[in-house]
Amino acid sequence: MARVLPSSLTPHICILPSQDLEELLQSSALPSLHHILQSFSPLPQVTTRTTALTTVPHASFALRFSDLTEIEAACREDEEQRATRTIDWIGDRISRRCAKWVDDFENMNDRDAARTPWWDELRRCAEGDHIPARDEGWNHPMSIILAVSTTAPNPLQAITALHSRTLDLPSWVDVTHLIYTLIIHPKDSPLSDEEAGALFNAVKKQYGLHTYLLSLELPSPPPPPVSIPALVPRLPPPTILNGSADGVRPDLNTAQTVPLNTLRMSEQDIQQTARFTREFVTMNLVPWMEKCVVEWNETYSSSRRLPSRLFSSTRRLFGTSSATPVHSSTASLARSQTYSAPLSLVSGSMTPPPSQQRRLAEFATILGDFKLAVAVWESLRKDGKGGSDILPLLIAPSPAVQLHVSHALSTIHPQVAELPSHAQLRALLYAVRWESTLTIGDFLSNTLEGERWLVWAAGNAEEPPAALLLAHAALLSVRKNARRRAALWYFFAASRLEKCGIKPLTVYFLRRAHELSISRPDKLLSPSFWMSENKQPSDFEGFDAVMSGIEHPLGRLLYTTGDVSGAVRHFLGLLRWSSASSSPLAQLSSHTGDIPKDPSNSDKVFLEDFQVAISHLKSISGEQARLEDVKLSLHFVVPSQTCIRLARDSTEGEQSEWETREEIWSSFWKHRGKERLERSGKAAVEEAFWVDITLRNPLDTEVTLADPTVIVESSSGDAAWIRDNIVIETAEDTTLYANESRTISISIKASKPASLAITGVAYDFLGLLPTVESLARRGRRLQDTPQQRQTITYAPDVLLKLDVEEASQELAVAFCKRMKMWMSNAGSRDIGEVWAVPGPEDQIWVEPLDSGLVSATSMAWKTWQSDNKIVAPTPYSIPLAEKLTADGSTEVTVVLHAGRKGKQDLSLLFIYREAQGSPFHCTRVTRSYEVVQCLQISTASHPSHSPDHSFSLSLDLSNILSLSNVEINQVTTISASWSCSPLTELWSEPLRPSQSARISFGATSTGDSTSVNAVSAFVSRKLSNVLHGQTIGPDDPPPLELLCGHVSQTFTYEPFVTHFIMNARRIAVSRTLAQIHPRIPTSSHPSIFPLYNPLSVDFVISWKIPSEQRSGHILVSEITLGASHAALREVLEGVESAKVKRSMYAETQREKVEMLQAIRDSEWNAEMSPIVVHVKDGLVVEHDFSQGACMAPVEFTIRNHSLTHPVRFVLRLDPRQPSSSCVLLVRGTYALSGWRLETEVGEPSTEDDSWQVRHHYEQRAAADDSSSIVISDLSQP
Repeated sequence: MARVLPSSLTPHICILPSQDLEELLQSSALPSLHHILQSFSPLPQVTTRTTALTTVPHASFALRFSDLTEIEAACREDEEQRATRTIDWIGDRISRRCAKWVDDFENMNDRDAARTPWWDELRRCAEGDHIPARDEGWNHPMSIILAVSTTAPNPLQAITALHSRTLDLPSWVDVTHLIYTLIIHPKDSPLSDEEAGALFNAVKKQYGLHTYLLSLELPSPPPPPVSIPALVPRLPPPTILNGSADGVRPDLNTAQTVPLNTLRMSEQDIQQTARFTREFVTMNLVPWMEKCVVEWNETYSSSRRLPSRLFSSTRRLFGTSSATPVHSSTASLARSQTYSAPLSLVSGSMTPPPSQQRRLAEFATILGDFKLAVAVWESLRKDGKGGSDILPLLIAPSPAVQLHVSHALSTIHPQVAELPSHAQLRALLYAVRWESTLTIGDFLSNTLEGERWLVWAAGNAEEPPAALLLAHAALLSVRKNARRRAALWYFFAASRLEKCGIKPLTVYFLRRAHELSISRPDKLLSPSFWMSENKQPSDFEGFDAVMSGIEHPLGRLLYTTGDVSGAVRHFLGLLRWSSASSSPLAQLSSHTGDIPKDPSNSDKVFLEDFQVAISHLKSISGEQARLEDVKLSLHFVVPSQTCIRLARDSTEGEQSEWETREEIWSSFWKHRGKERLERSGKAAVEEAFWVDITLRNPLDTEVTLADPTVIVESSSGDAAWIRDNIVIETAEDTTLYANESRTISISIKASKPASLAITGVAYDFLGLLPTVESLARRGRRLQDTPQQRQTITYAPDVLLKLDVEEASQELAVAFCKRMKMWMSNAGSRDIGEVWAVPGPEDQIWVEPLDSGLVSATSMAWKTWQSDNKIVAPTPYSIPLAEKLTADGSTEVTVVLHAGRKGKQDLSLLFIYREAQGSPFHCTRVTRSYEVVQCLQISTASHPSHSPDHSFSLSLDLSNILSLSNVEINQVTTISASWSCSPLTELWSEPLRPSQSARISFGATSTGDSTSVNAVSAFVSRKLSNVLHGQTIGPDDPPPLELLCGHVSQTFTYEPFVTHFIMNARRIAVSRTLAQIHPRIPTSSHPSIFPLYNPLSVDFVISWKIPSEQRSGHILVSEITLGASHAALREVLEGVESAKVKRSMYAETQREKVEMLQAIRDSEWNAEMSPIVVHVKDGLVVEHDFSQGACMAPVEFTIRNHSLTHPVRFVLRLDPRQPSSSCVLLVRGTYALSGWRLETEVGEPSTEDDSWQVRHHYEQRAAADDSSSIVISDLSQP
């Protein structure tokens, strides 16, 4: 069984009727003859034969009939012009019918499985093209039927006139066709049946056997109409201009009102016409075609038998070229081809007709001789003469088919920005042929992927046919379950149709694209995926990458077509796709003009369109416009950052800072009582509180939220009760710029006690759309029961709630001048206890009630007893002379010491209660201040050359203020192991701007190394526990007695100085430890490290600026004196030599290595040579060498700076240099650098008093050492 070919590949039969026949048909209420014969196509059960005489049955054999005069006129029209008219005609037909198509199609149940009416219309219009083309021969006439009737005055003369008529066809139309004569003999003809038979015999004798006498009844009046298959639509002829002779003869049938798809013929006439049609095909056309194929195949085969190499040799030897076979009629076809071509047809300057080889391929294809057809088409394809468009219809599905399709389209698609009309039409015809011929299973298979062929055929054309090709490709993709690809192609189809003004189909395609984009892919994901993403499977909102590109043009089309409400919903939905995730489709479809080229402006465009649409909707519907179901998909309120603020709460300071202060209080109070701190305060009646709402604009354009307010619910009453007893502020219109975040405050005041819940925020979006956003936050994840652990379950949503009560306890705090703190009781109950909680690095001191200034002479401030602990900050008790009653107040003096420069905030958490056992309440106070640096301080230390001091210290001070003088009242040194005495007096004059001064100190060891050894052992033990992963005990470091040295002019001791010095030392040590040892938890630092290193020396500088009446002090902790001897060496060696327990995590191993290196580089593991050598320099000796050699002494001072370890040394002298006591024979200058000191550091003490070496050092004179001794000779003048 031969494959059914598309109608565009069937034989084209042209009919040339006589004038009398046309009048006969018109009088019988019948259409033109070619329309009548077309009603009987296709013919069932037709059999053909191949060149191998194999029978090929055809279940359906179609024919195409047309009027010869129409073909002649159409061939004279420019091909590009006709293609342009065809495309416009197709677009006009679709535009006029698409509205009803869409309405009917949307009511169907299974739209994806049905054939779309617009595709059927496009296919019929494409297959209805019957005008011959230059590049293929399918539309060239295969037979010409000369039709006359016996009603003519002289039928034989009419037949002779038709046969003698010259064909008015261009040179490129094939002249090989079958001439057939048809005589129609109606019942009421002037000729009798015998005369008609004689006429038939005469014509057959004169013009050949291809003649037929068709006898018809043609009753009058005409019989009732009979339904017939719909005729394919054909392009109407062009409009006749200026009476041109090239105009087409008007159809006589156009004036009749004949029902569509009907034929008014009797049953007998229908049978007679059907018999003629079958006899014409089976007895004339098919045998003639088979004969042509046989003869042309012999010519084709003979040309293929000789190899091309032979022809090339012939040309080389004899200088001749092989002639291309000329397509001309042979002698056997002489009777079939009556008309001879005009002389102009054979002129070499004209375009030749299709080659005989191509006609052979076309005829073989029609006859079902596919074996021969494929061979010839392949030969044509290799020669670059076409064939790639037909081979996909004939060969079996394989990857090669796609290559044929691609090649066929590439030959007609020029490399230009805009496709010409004839190329668009040719690509459309190819695509229709492929889609209609191949089975749907093969066409959509993964091997062929035929839906892509339609997209390739559409190219970049922007006409309706190209758009419908894309739409049909999308429909086929839906059937393949490729939904996202289908959505993309539907969108492209809609974009092209919108430019053509076909809005119903554009809207339908956009809606289909939208439906497919929001459809969820049929892929099962693990439940763990949704848990990891913190989403529900039902949260799928579609393919967000393309949604904005689809919804925006759809909304605009709905607005222009009158569906303003639908447009408003689409524009509003567009805002959920902010520009941060703007659709990449806008960049892919650069040819789509309605999509903004700049994604950053898309939010502004969407917002403007929404504003215009909703304003128009309100103008036509009034304020009663139905907007209840219009919901803003965008969220401006951030519920997680929205909070309630009471009048007593501070609005400044980070929340983490206040939480730190609350933790400090909890740690402080947990060992003193069980009273809890009421963290969530309650509002008081007639006291305003605020809801701080954080707004964030996710769009890239500014928006306005009009009349923002909050929605309040109460368990005490309904909405009417709330209106009467709760005053809720409505804030001013808020304009949020692009991506801006802002906090607005809405005040609420209750006149009666109540339990309030703030459930949402209400505002008018752009002043047009009333919107309510919920402030509810999702509850915690429940995992208490197996059911909750298996199925994601959350606790009820959390709302902002607040209790309003009668005012009972409320503490108001404010700061006045001179750091006077004023506190008042704003509640109704007494306040008997108040505490202040500063930050970890805030340094304050609260003056007691009986405070007074104590002079330095009345207190011995030479030693301090320090517990040497890094004590965590503790709250300060505020002294109260008596309870604060209602409306009572008191004033307390607070001293603030700032240790850092720059702008800072003093945030204090005040905790208070009525009496012992009562719960605590809190309030917050924040004050800002700025610290300006007035002194630049630097310190230096070096071993002293004086026998009275071990080290010399220098303190340099510089006034960096620009206008004020700075007085230095006192300098204090603090150390546990070194006693420092001033070497210079403190200057009495103030430091003027940019003036510097220096004061020197001599440091001498106290001689007691007990504290050094005890602290060193404590740190070694603690760090050993840290490195071995053992528990850190809560024991404290050894206490120290600190020695203080003072240099002062007029010193007055104030009690808070000691407090501030200890606090400053704690802050400095804590900050340094956190920086050096980040891998050791900060909470364990007080149990590992002491507050003071016994070898350290601190300076406290007390200053005053008289012009500003400001004074203060500065702590400088930068100097460590004496030698250390790697106290942690044994600990580190033990850790490194221990069996390493490797961790499977590289991070953990890296952290351990970093911690070990930090401990190795710390001050507690410092190591250096304790010996310092000093050679006395500058000695001048006068000697009379006439009395003999000179004996000159050289003094070496060797000092051990270690407070804990003994040393042994050997001083070795260079024999070439003077020694400590040498004989000099001549005068001169002798260098004293030729010495080497070998030192051994021993262990402090051993049980058997044996010497054990801990370190060994070798020391030489420095390279730049210029120490020398000068010898002069007195015997010489």
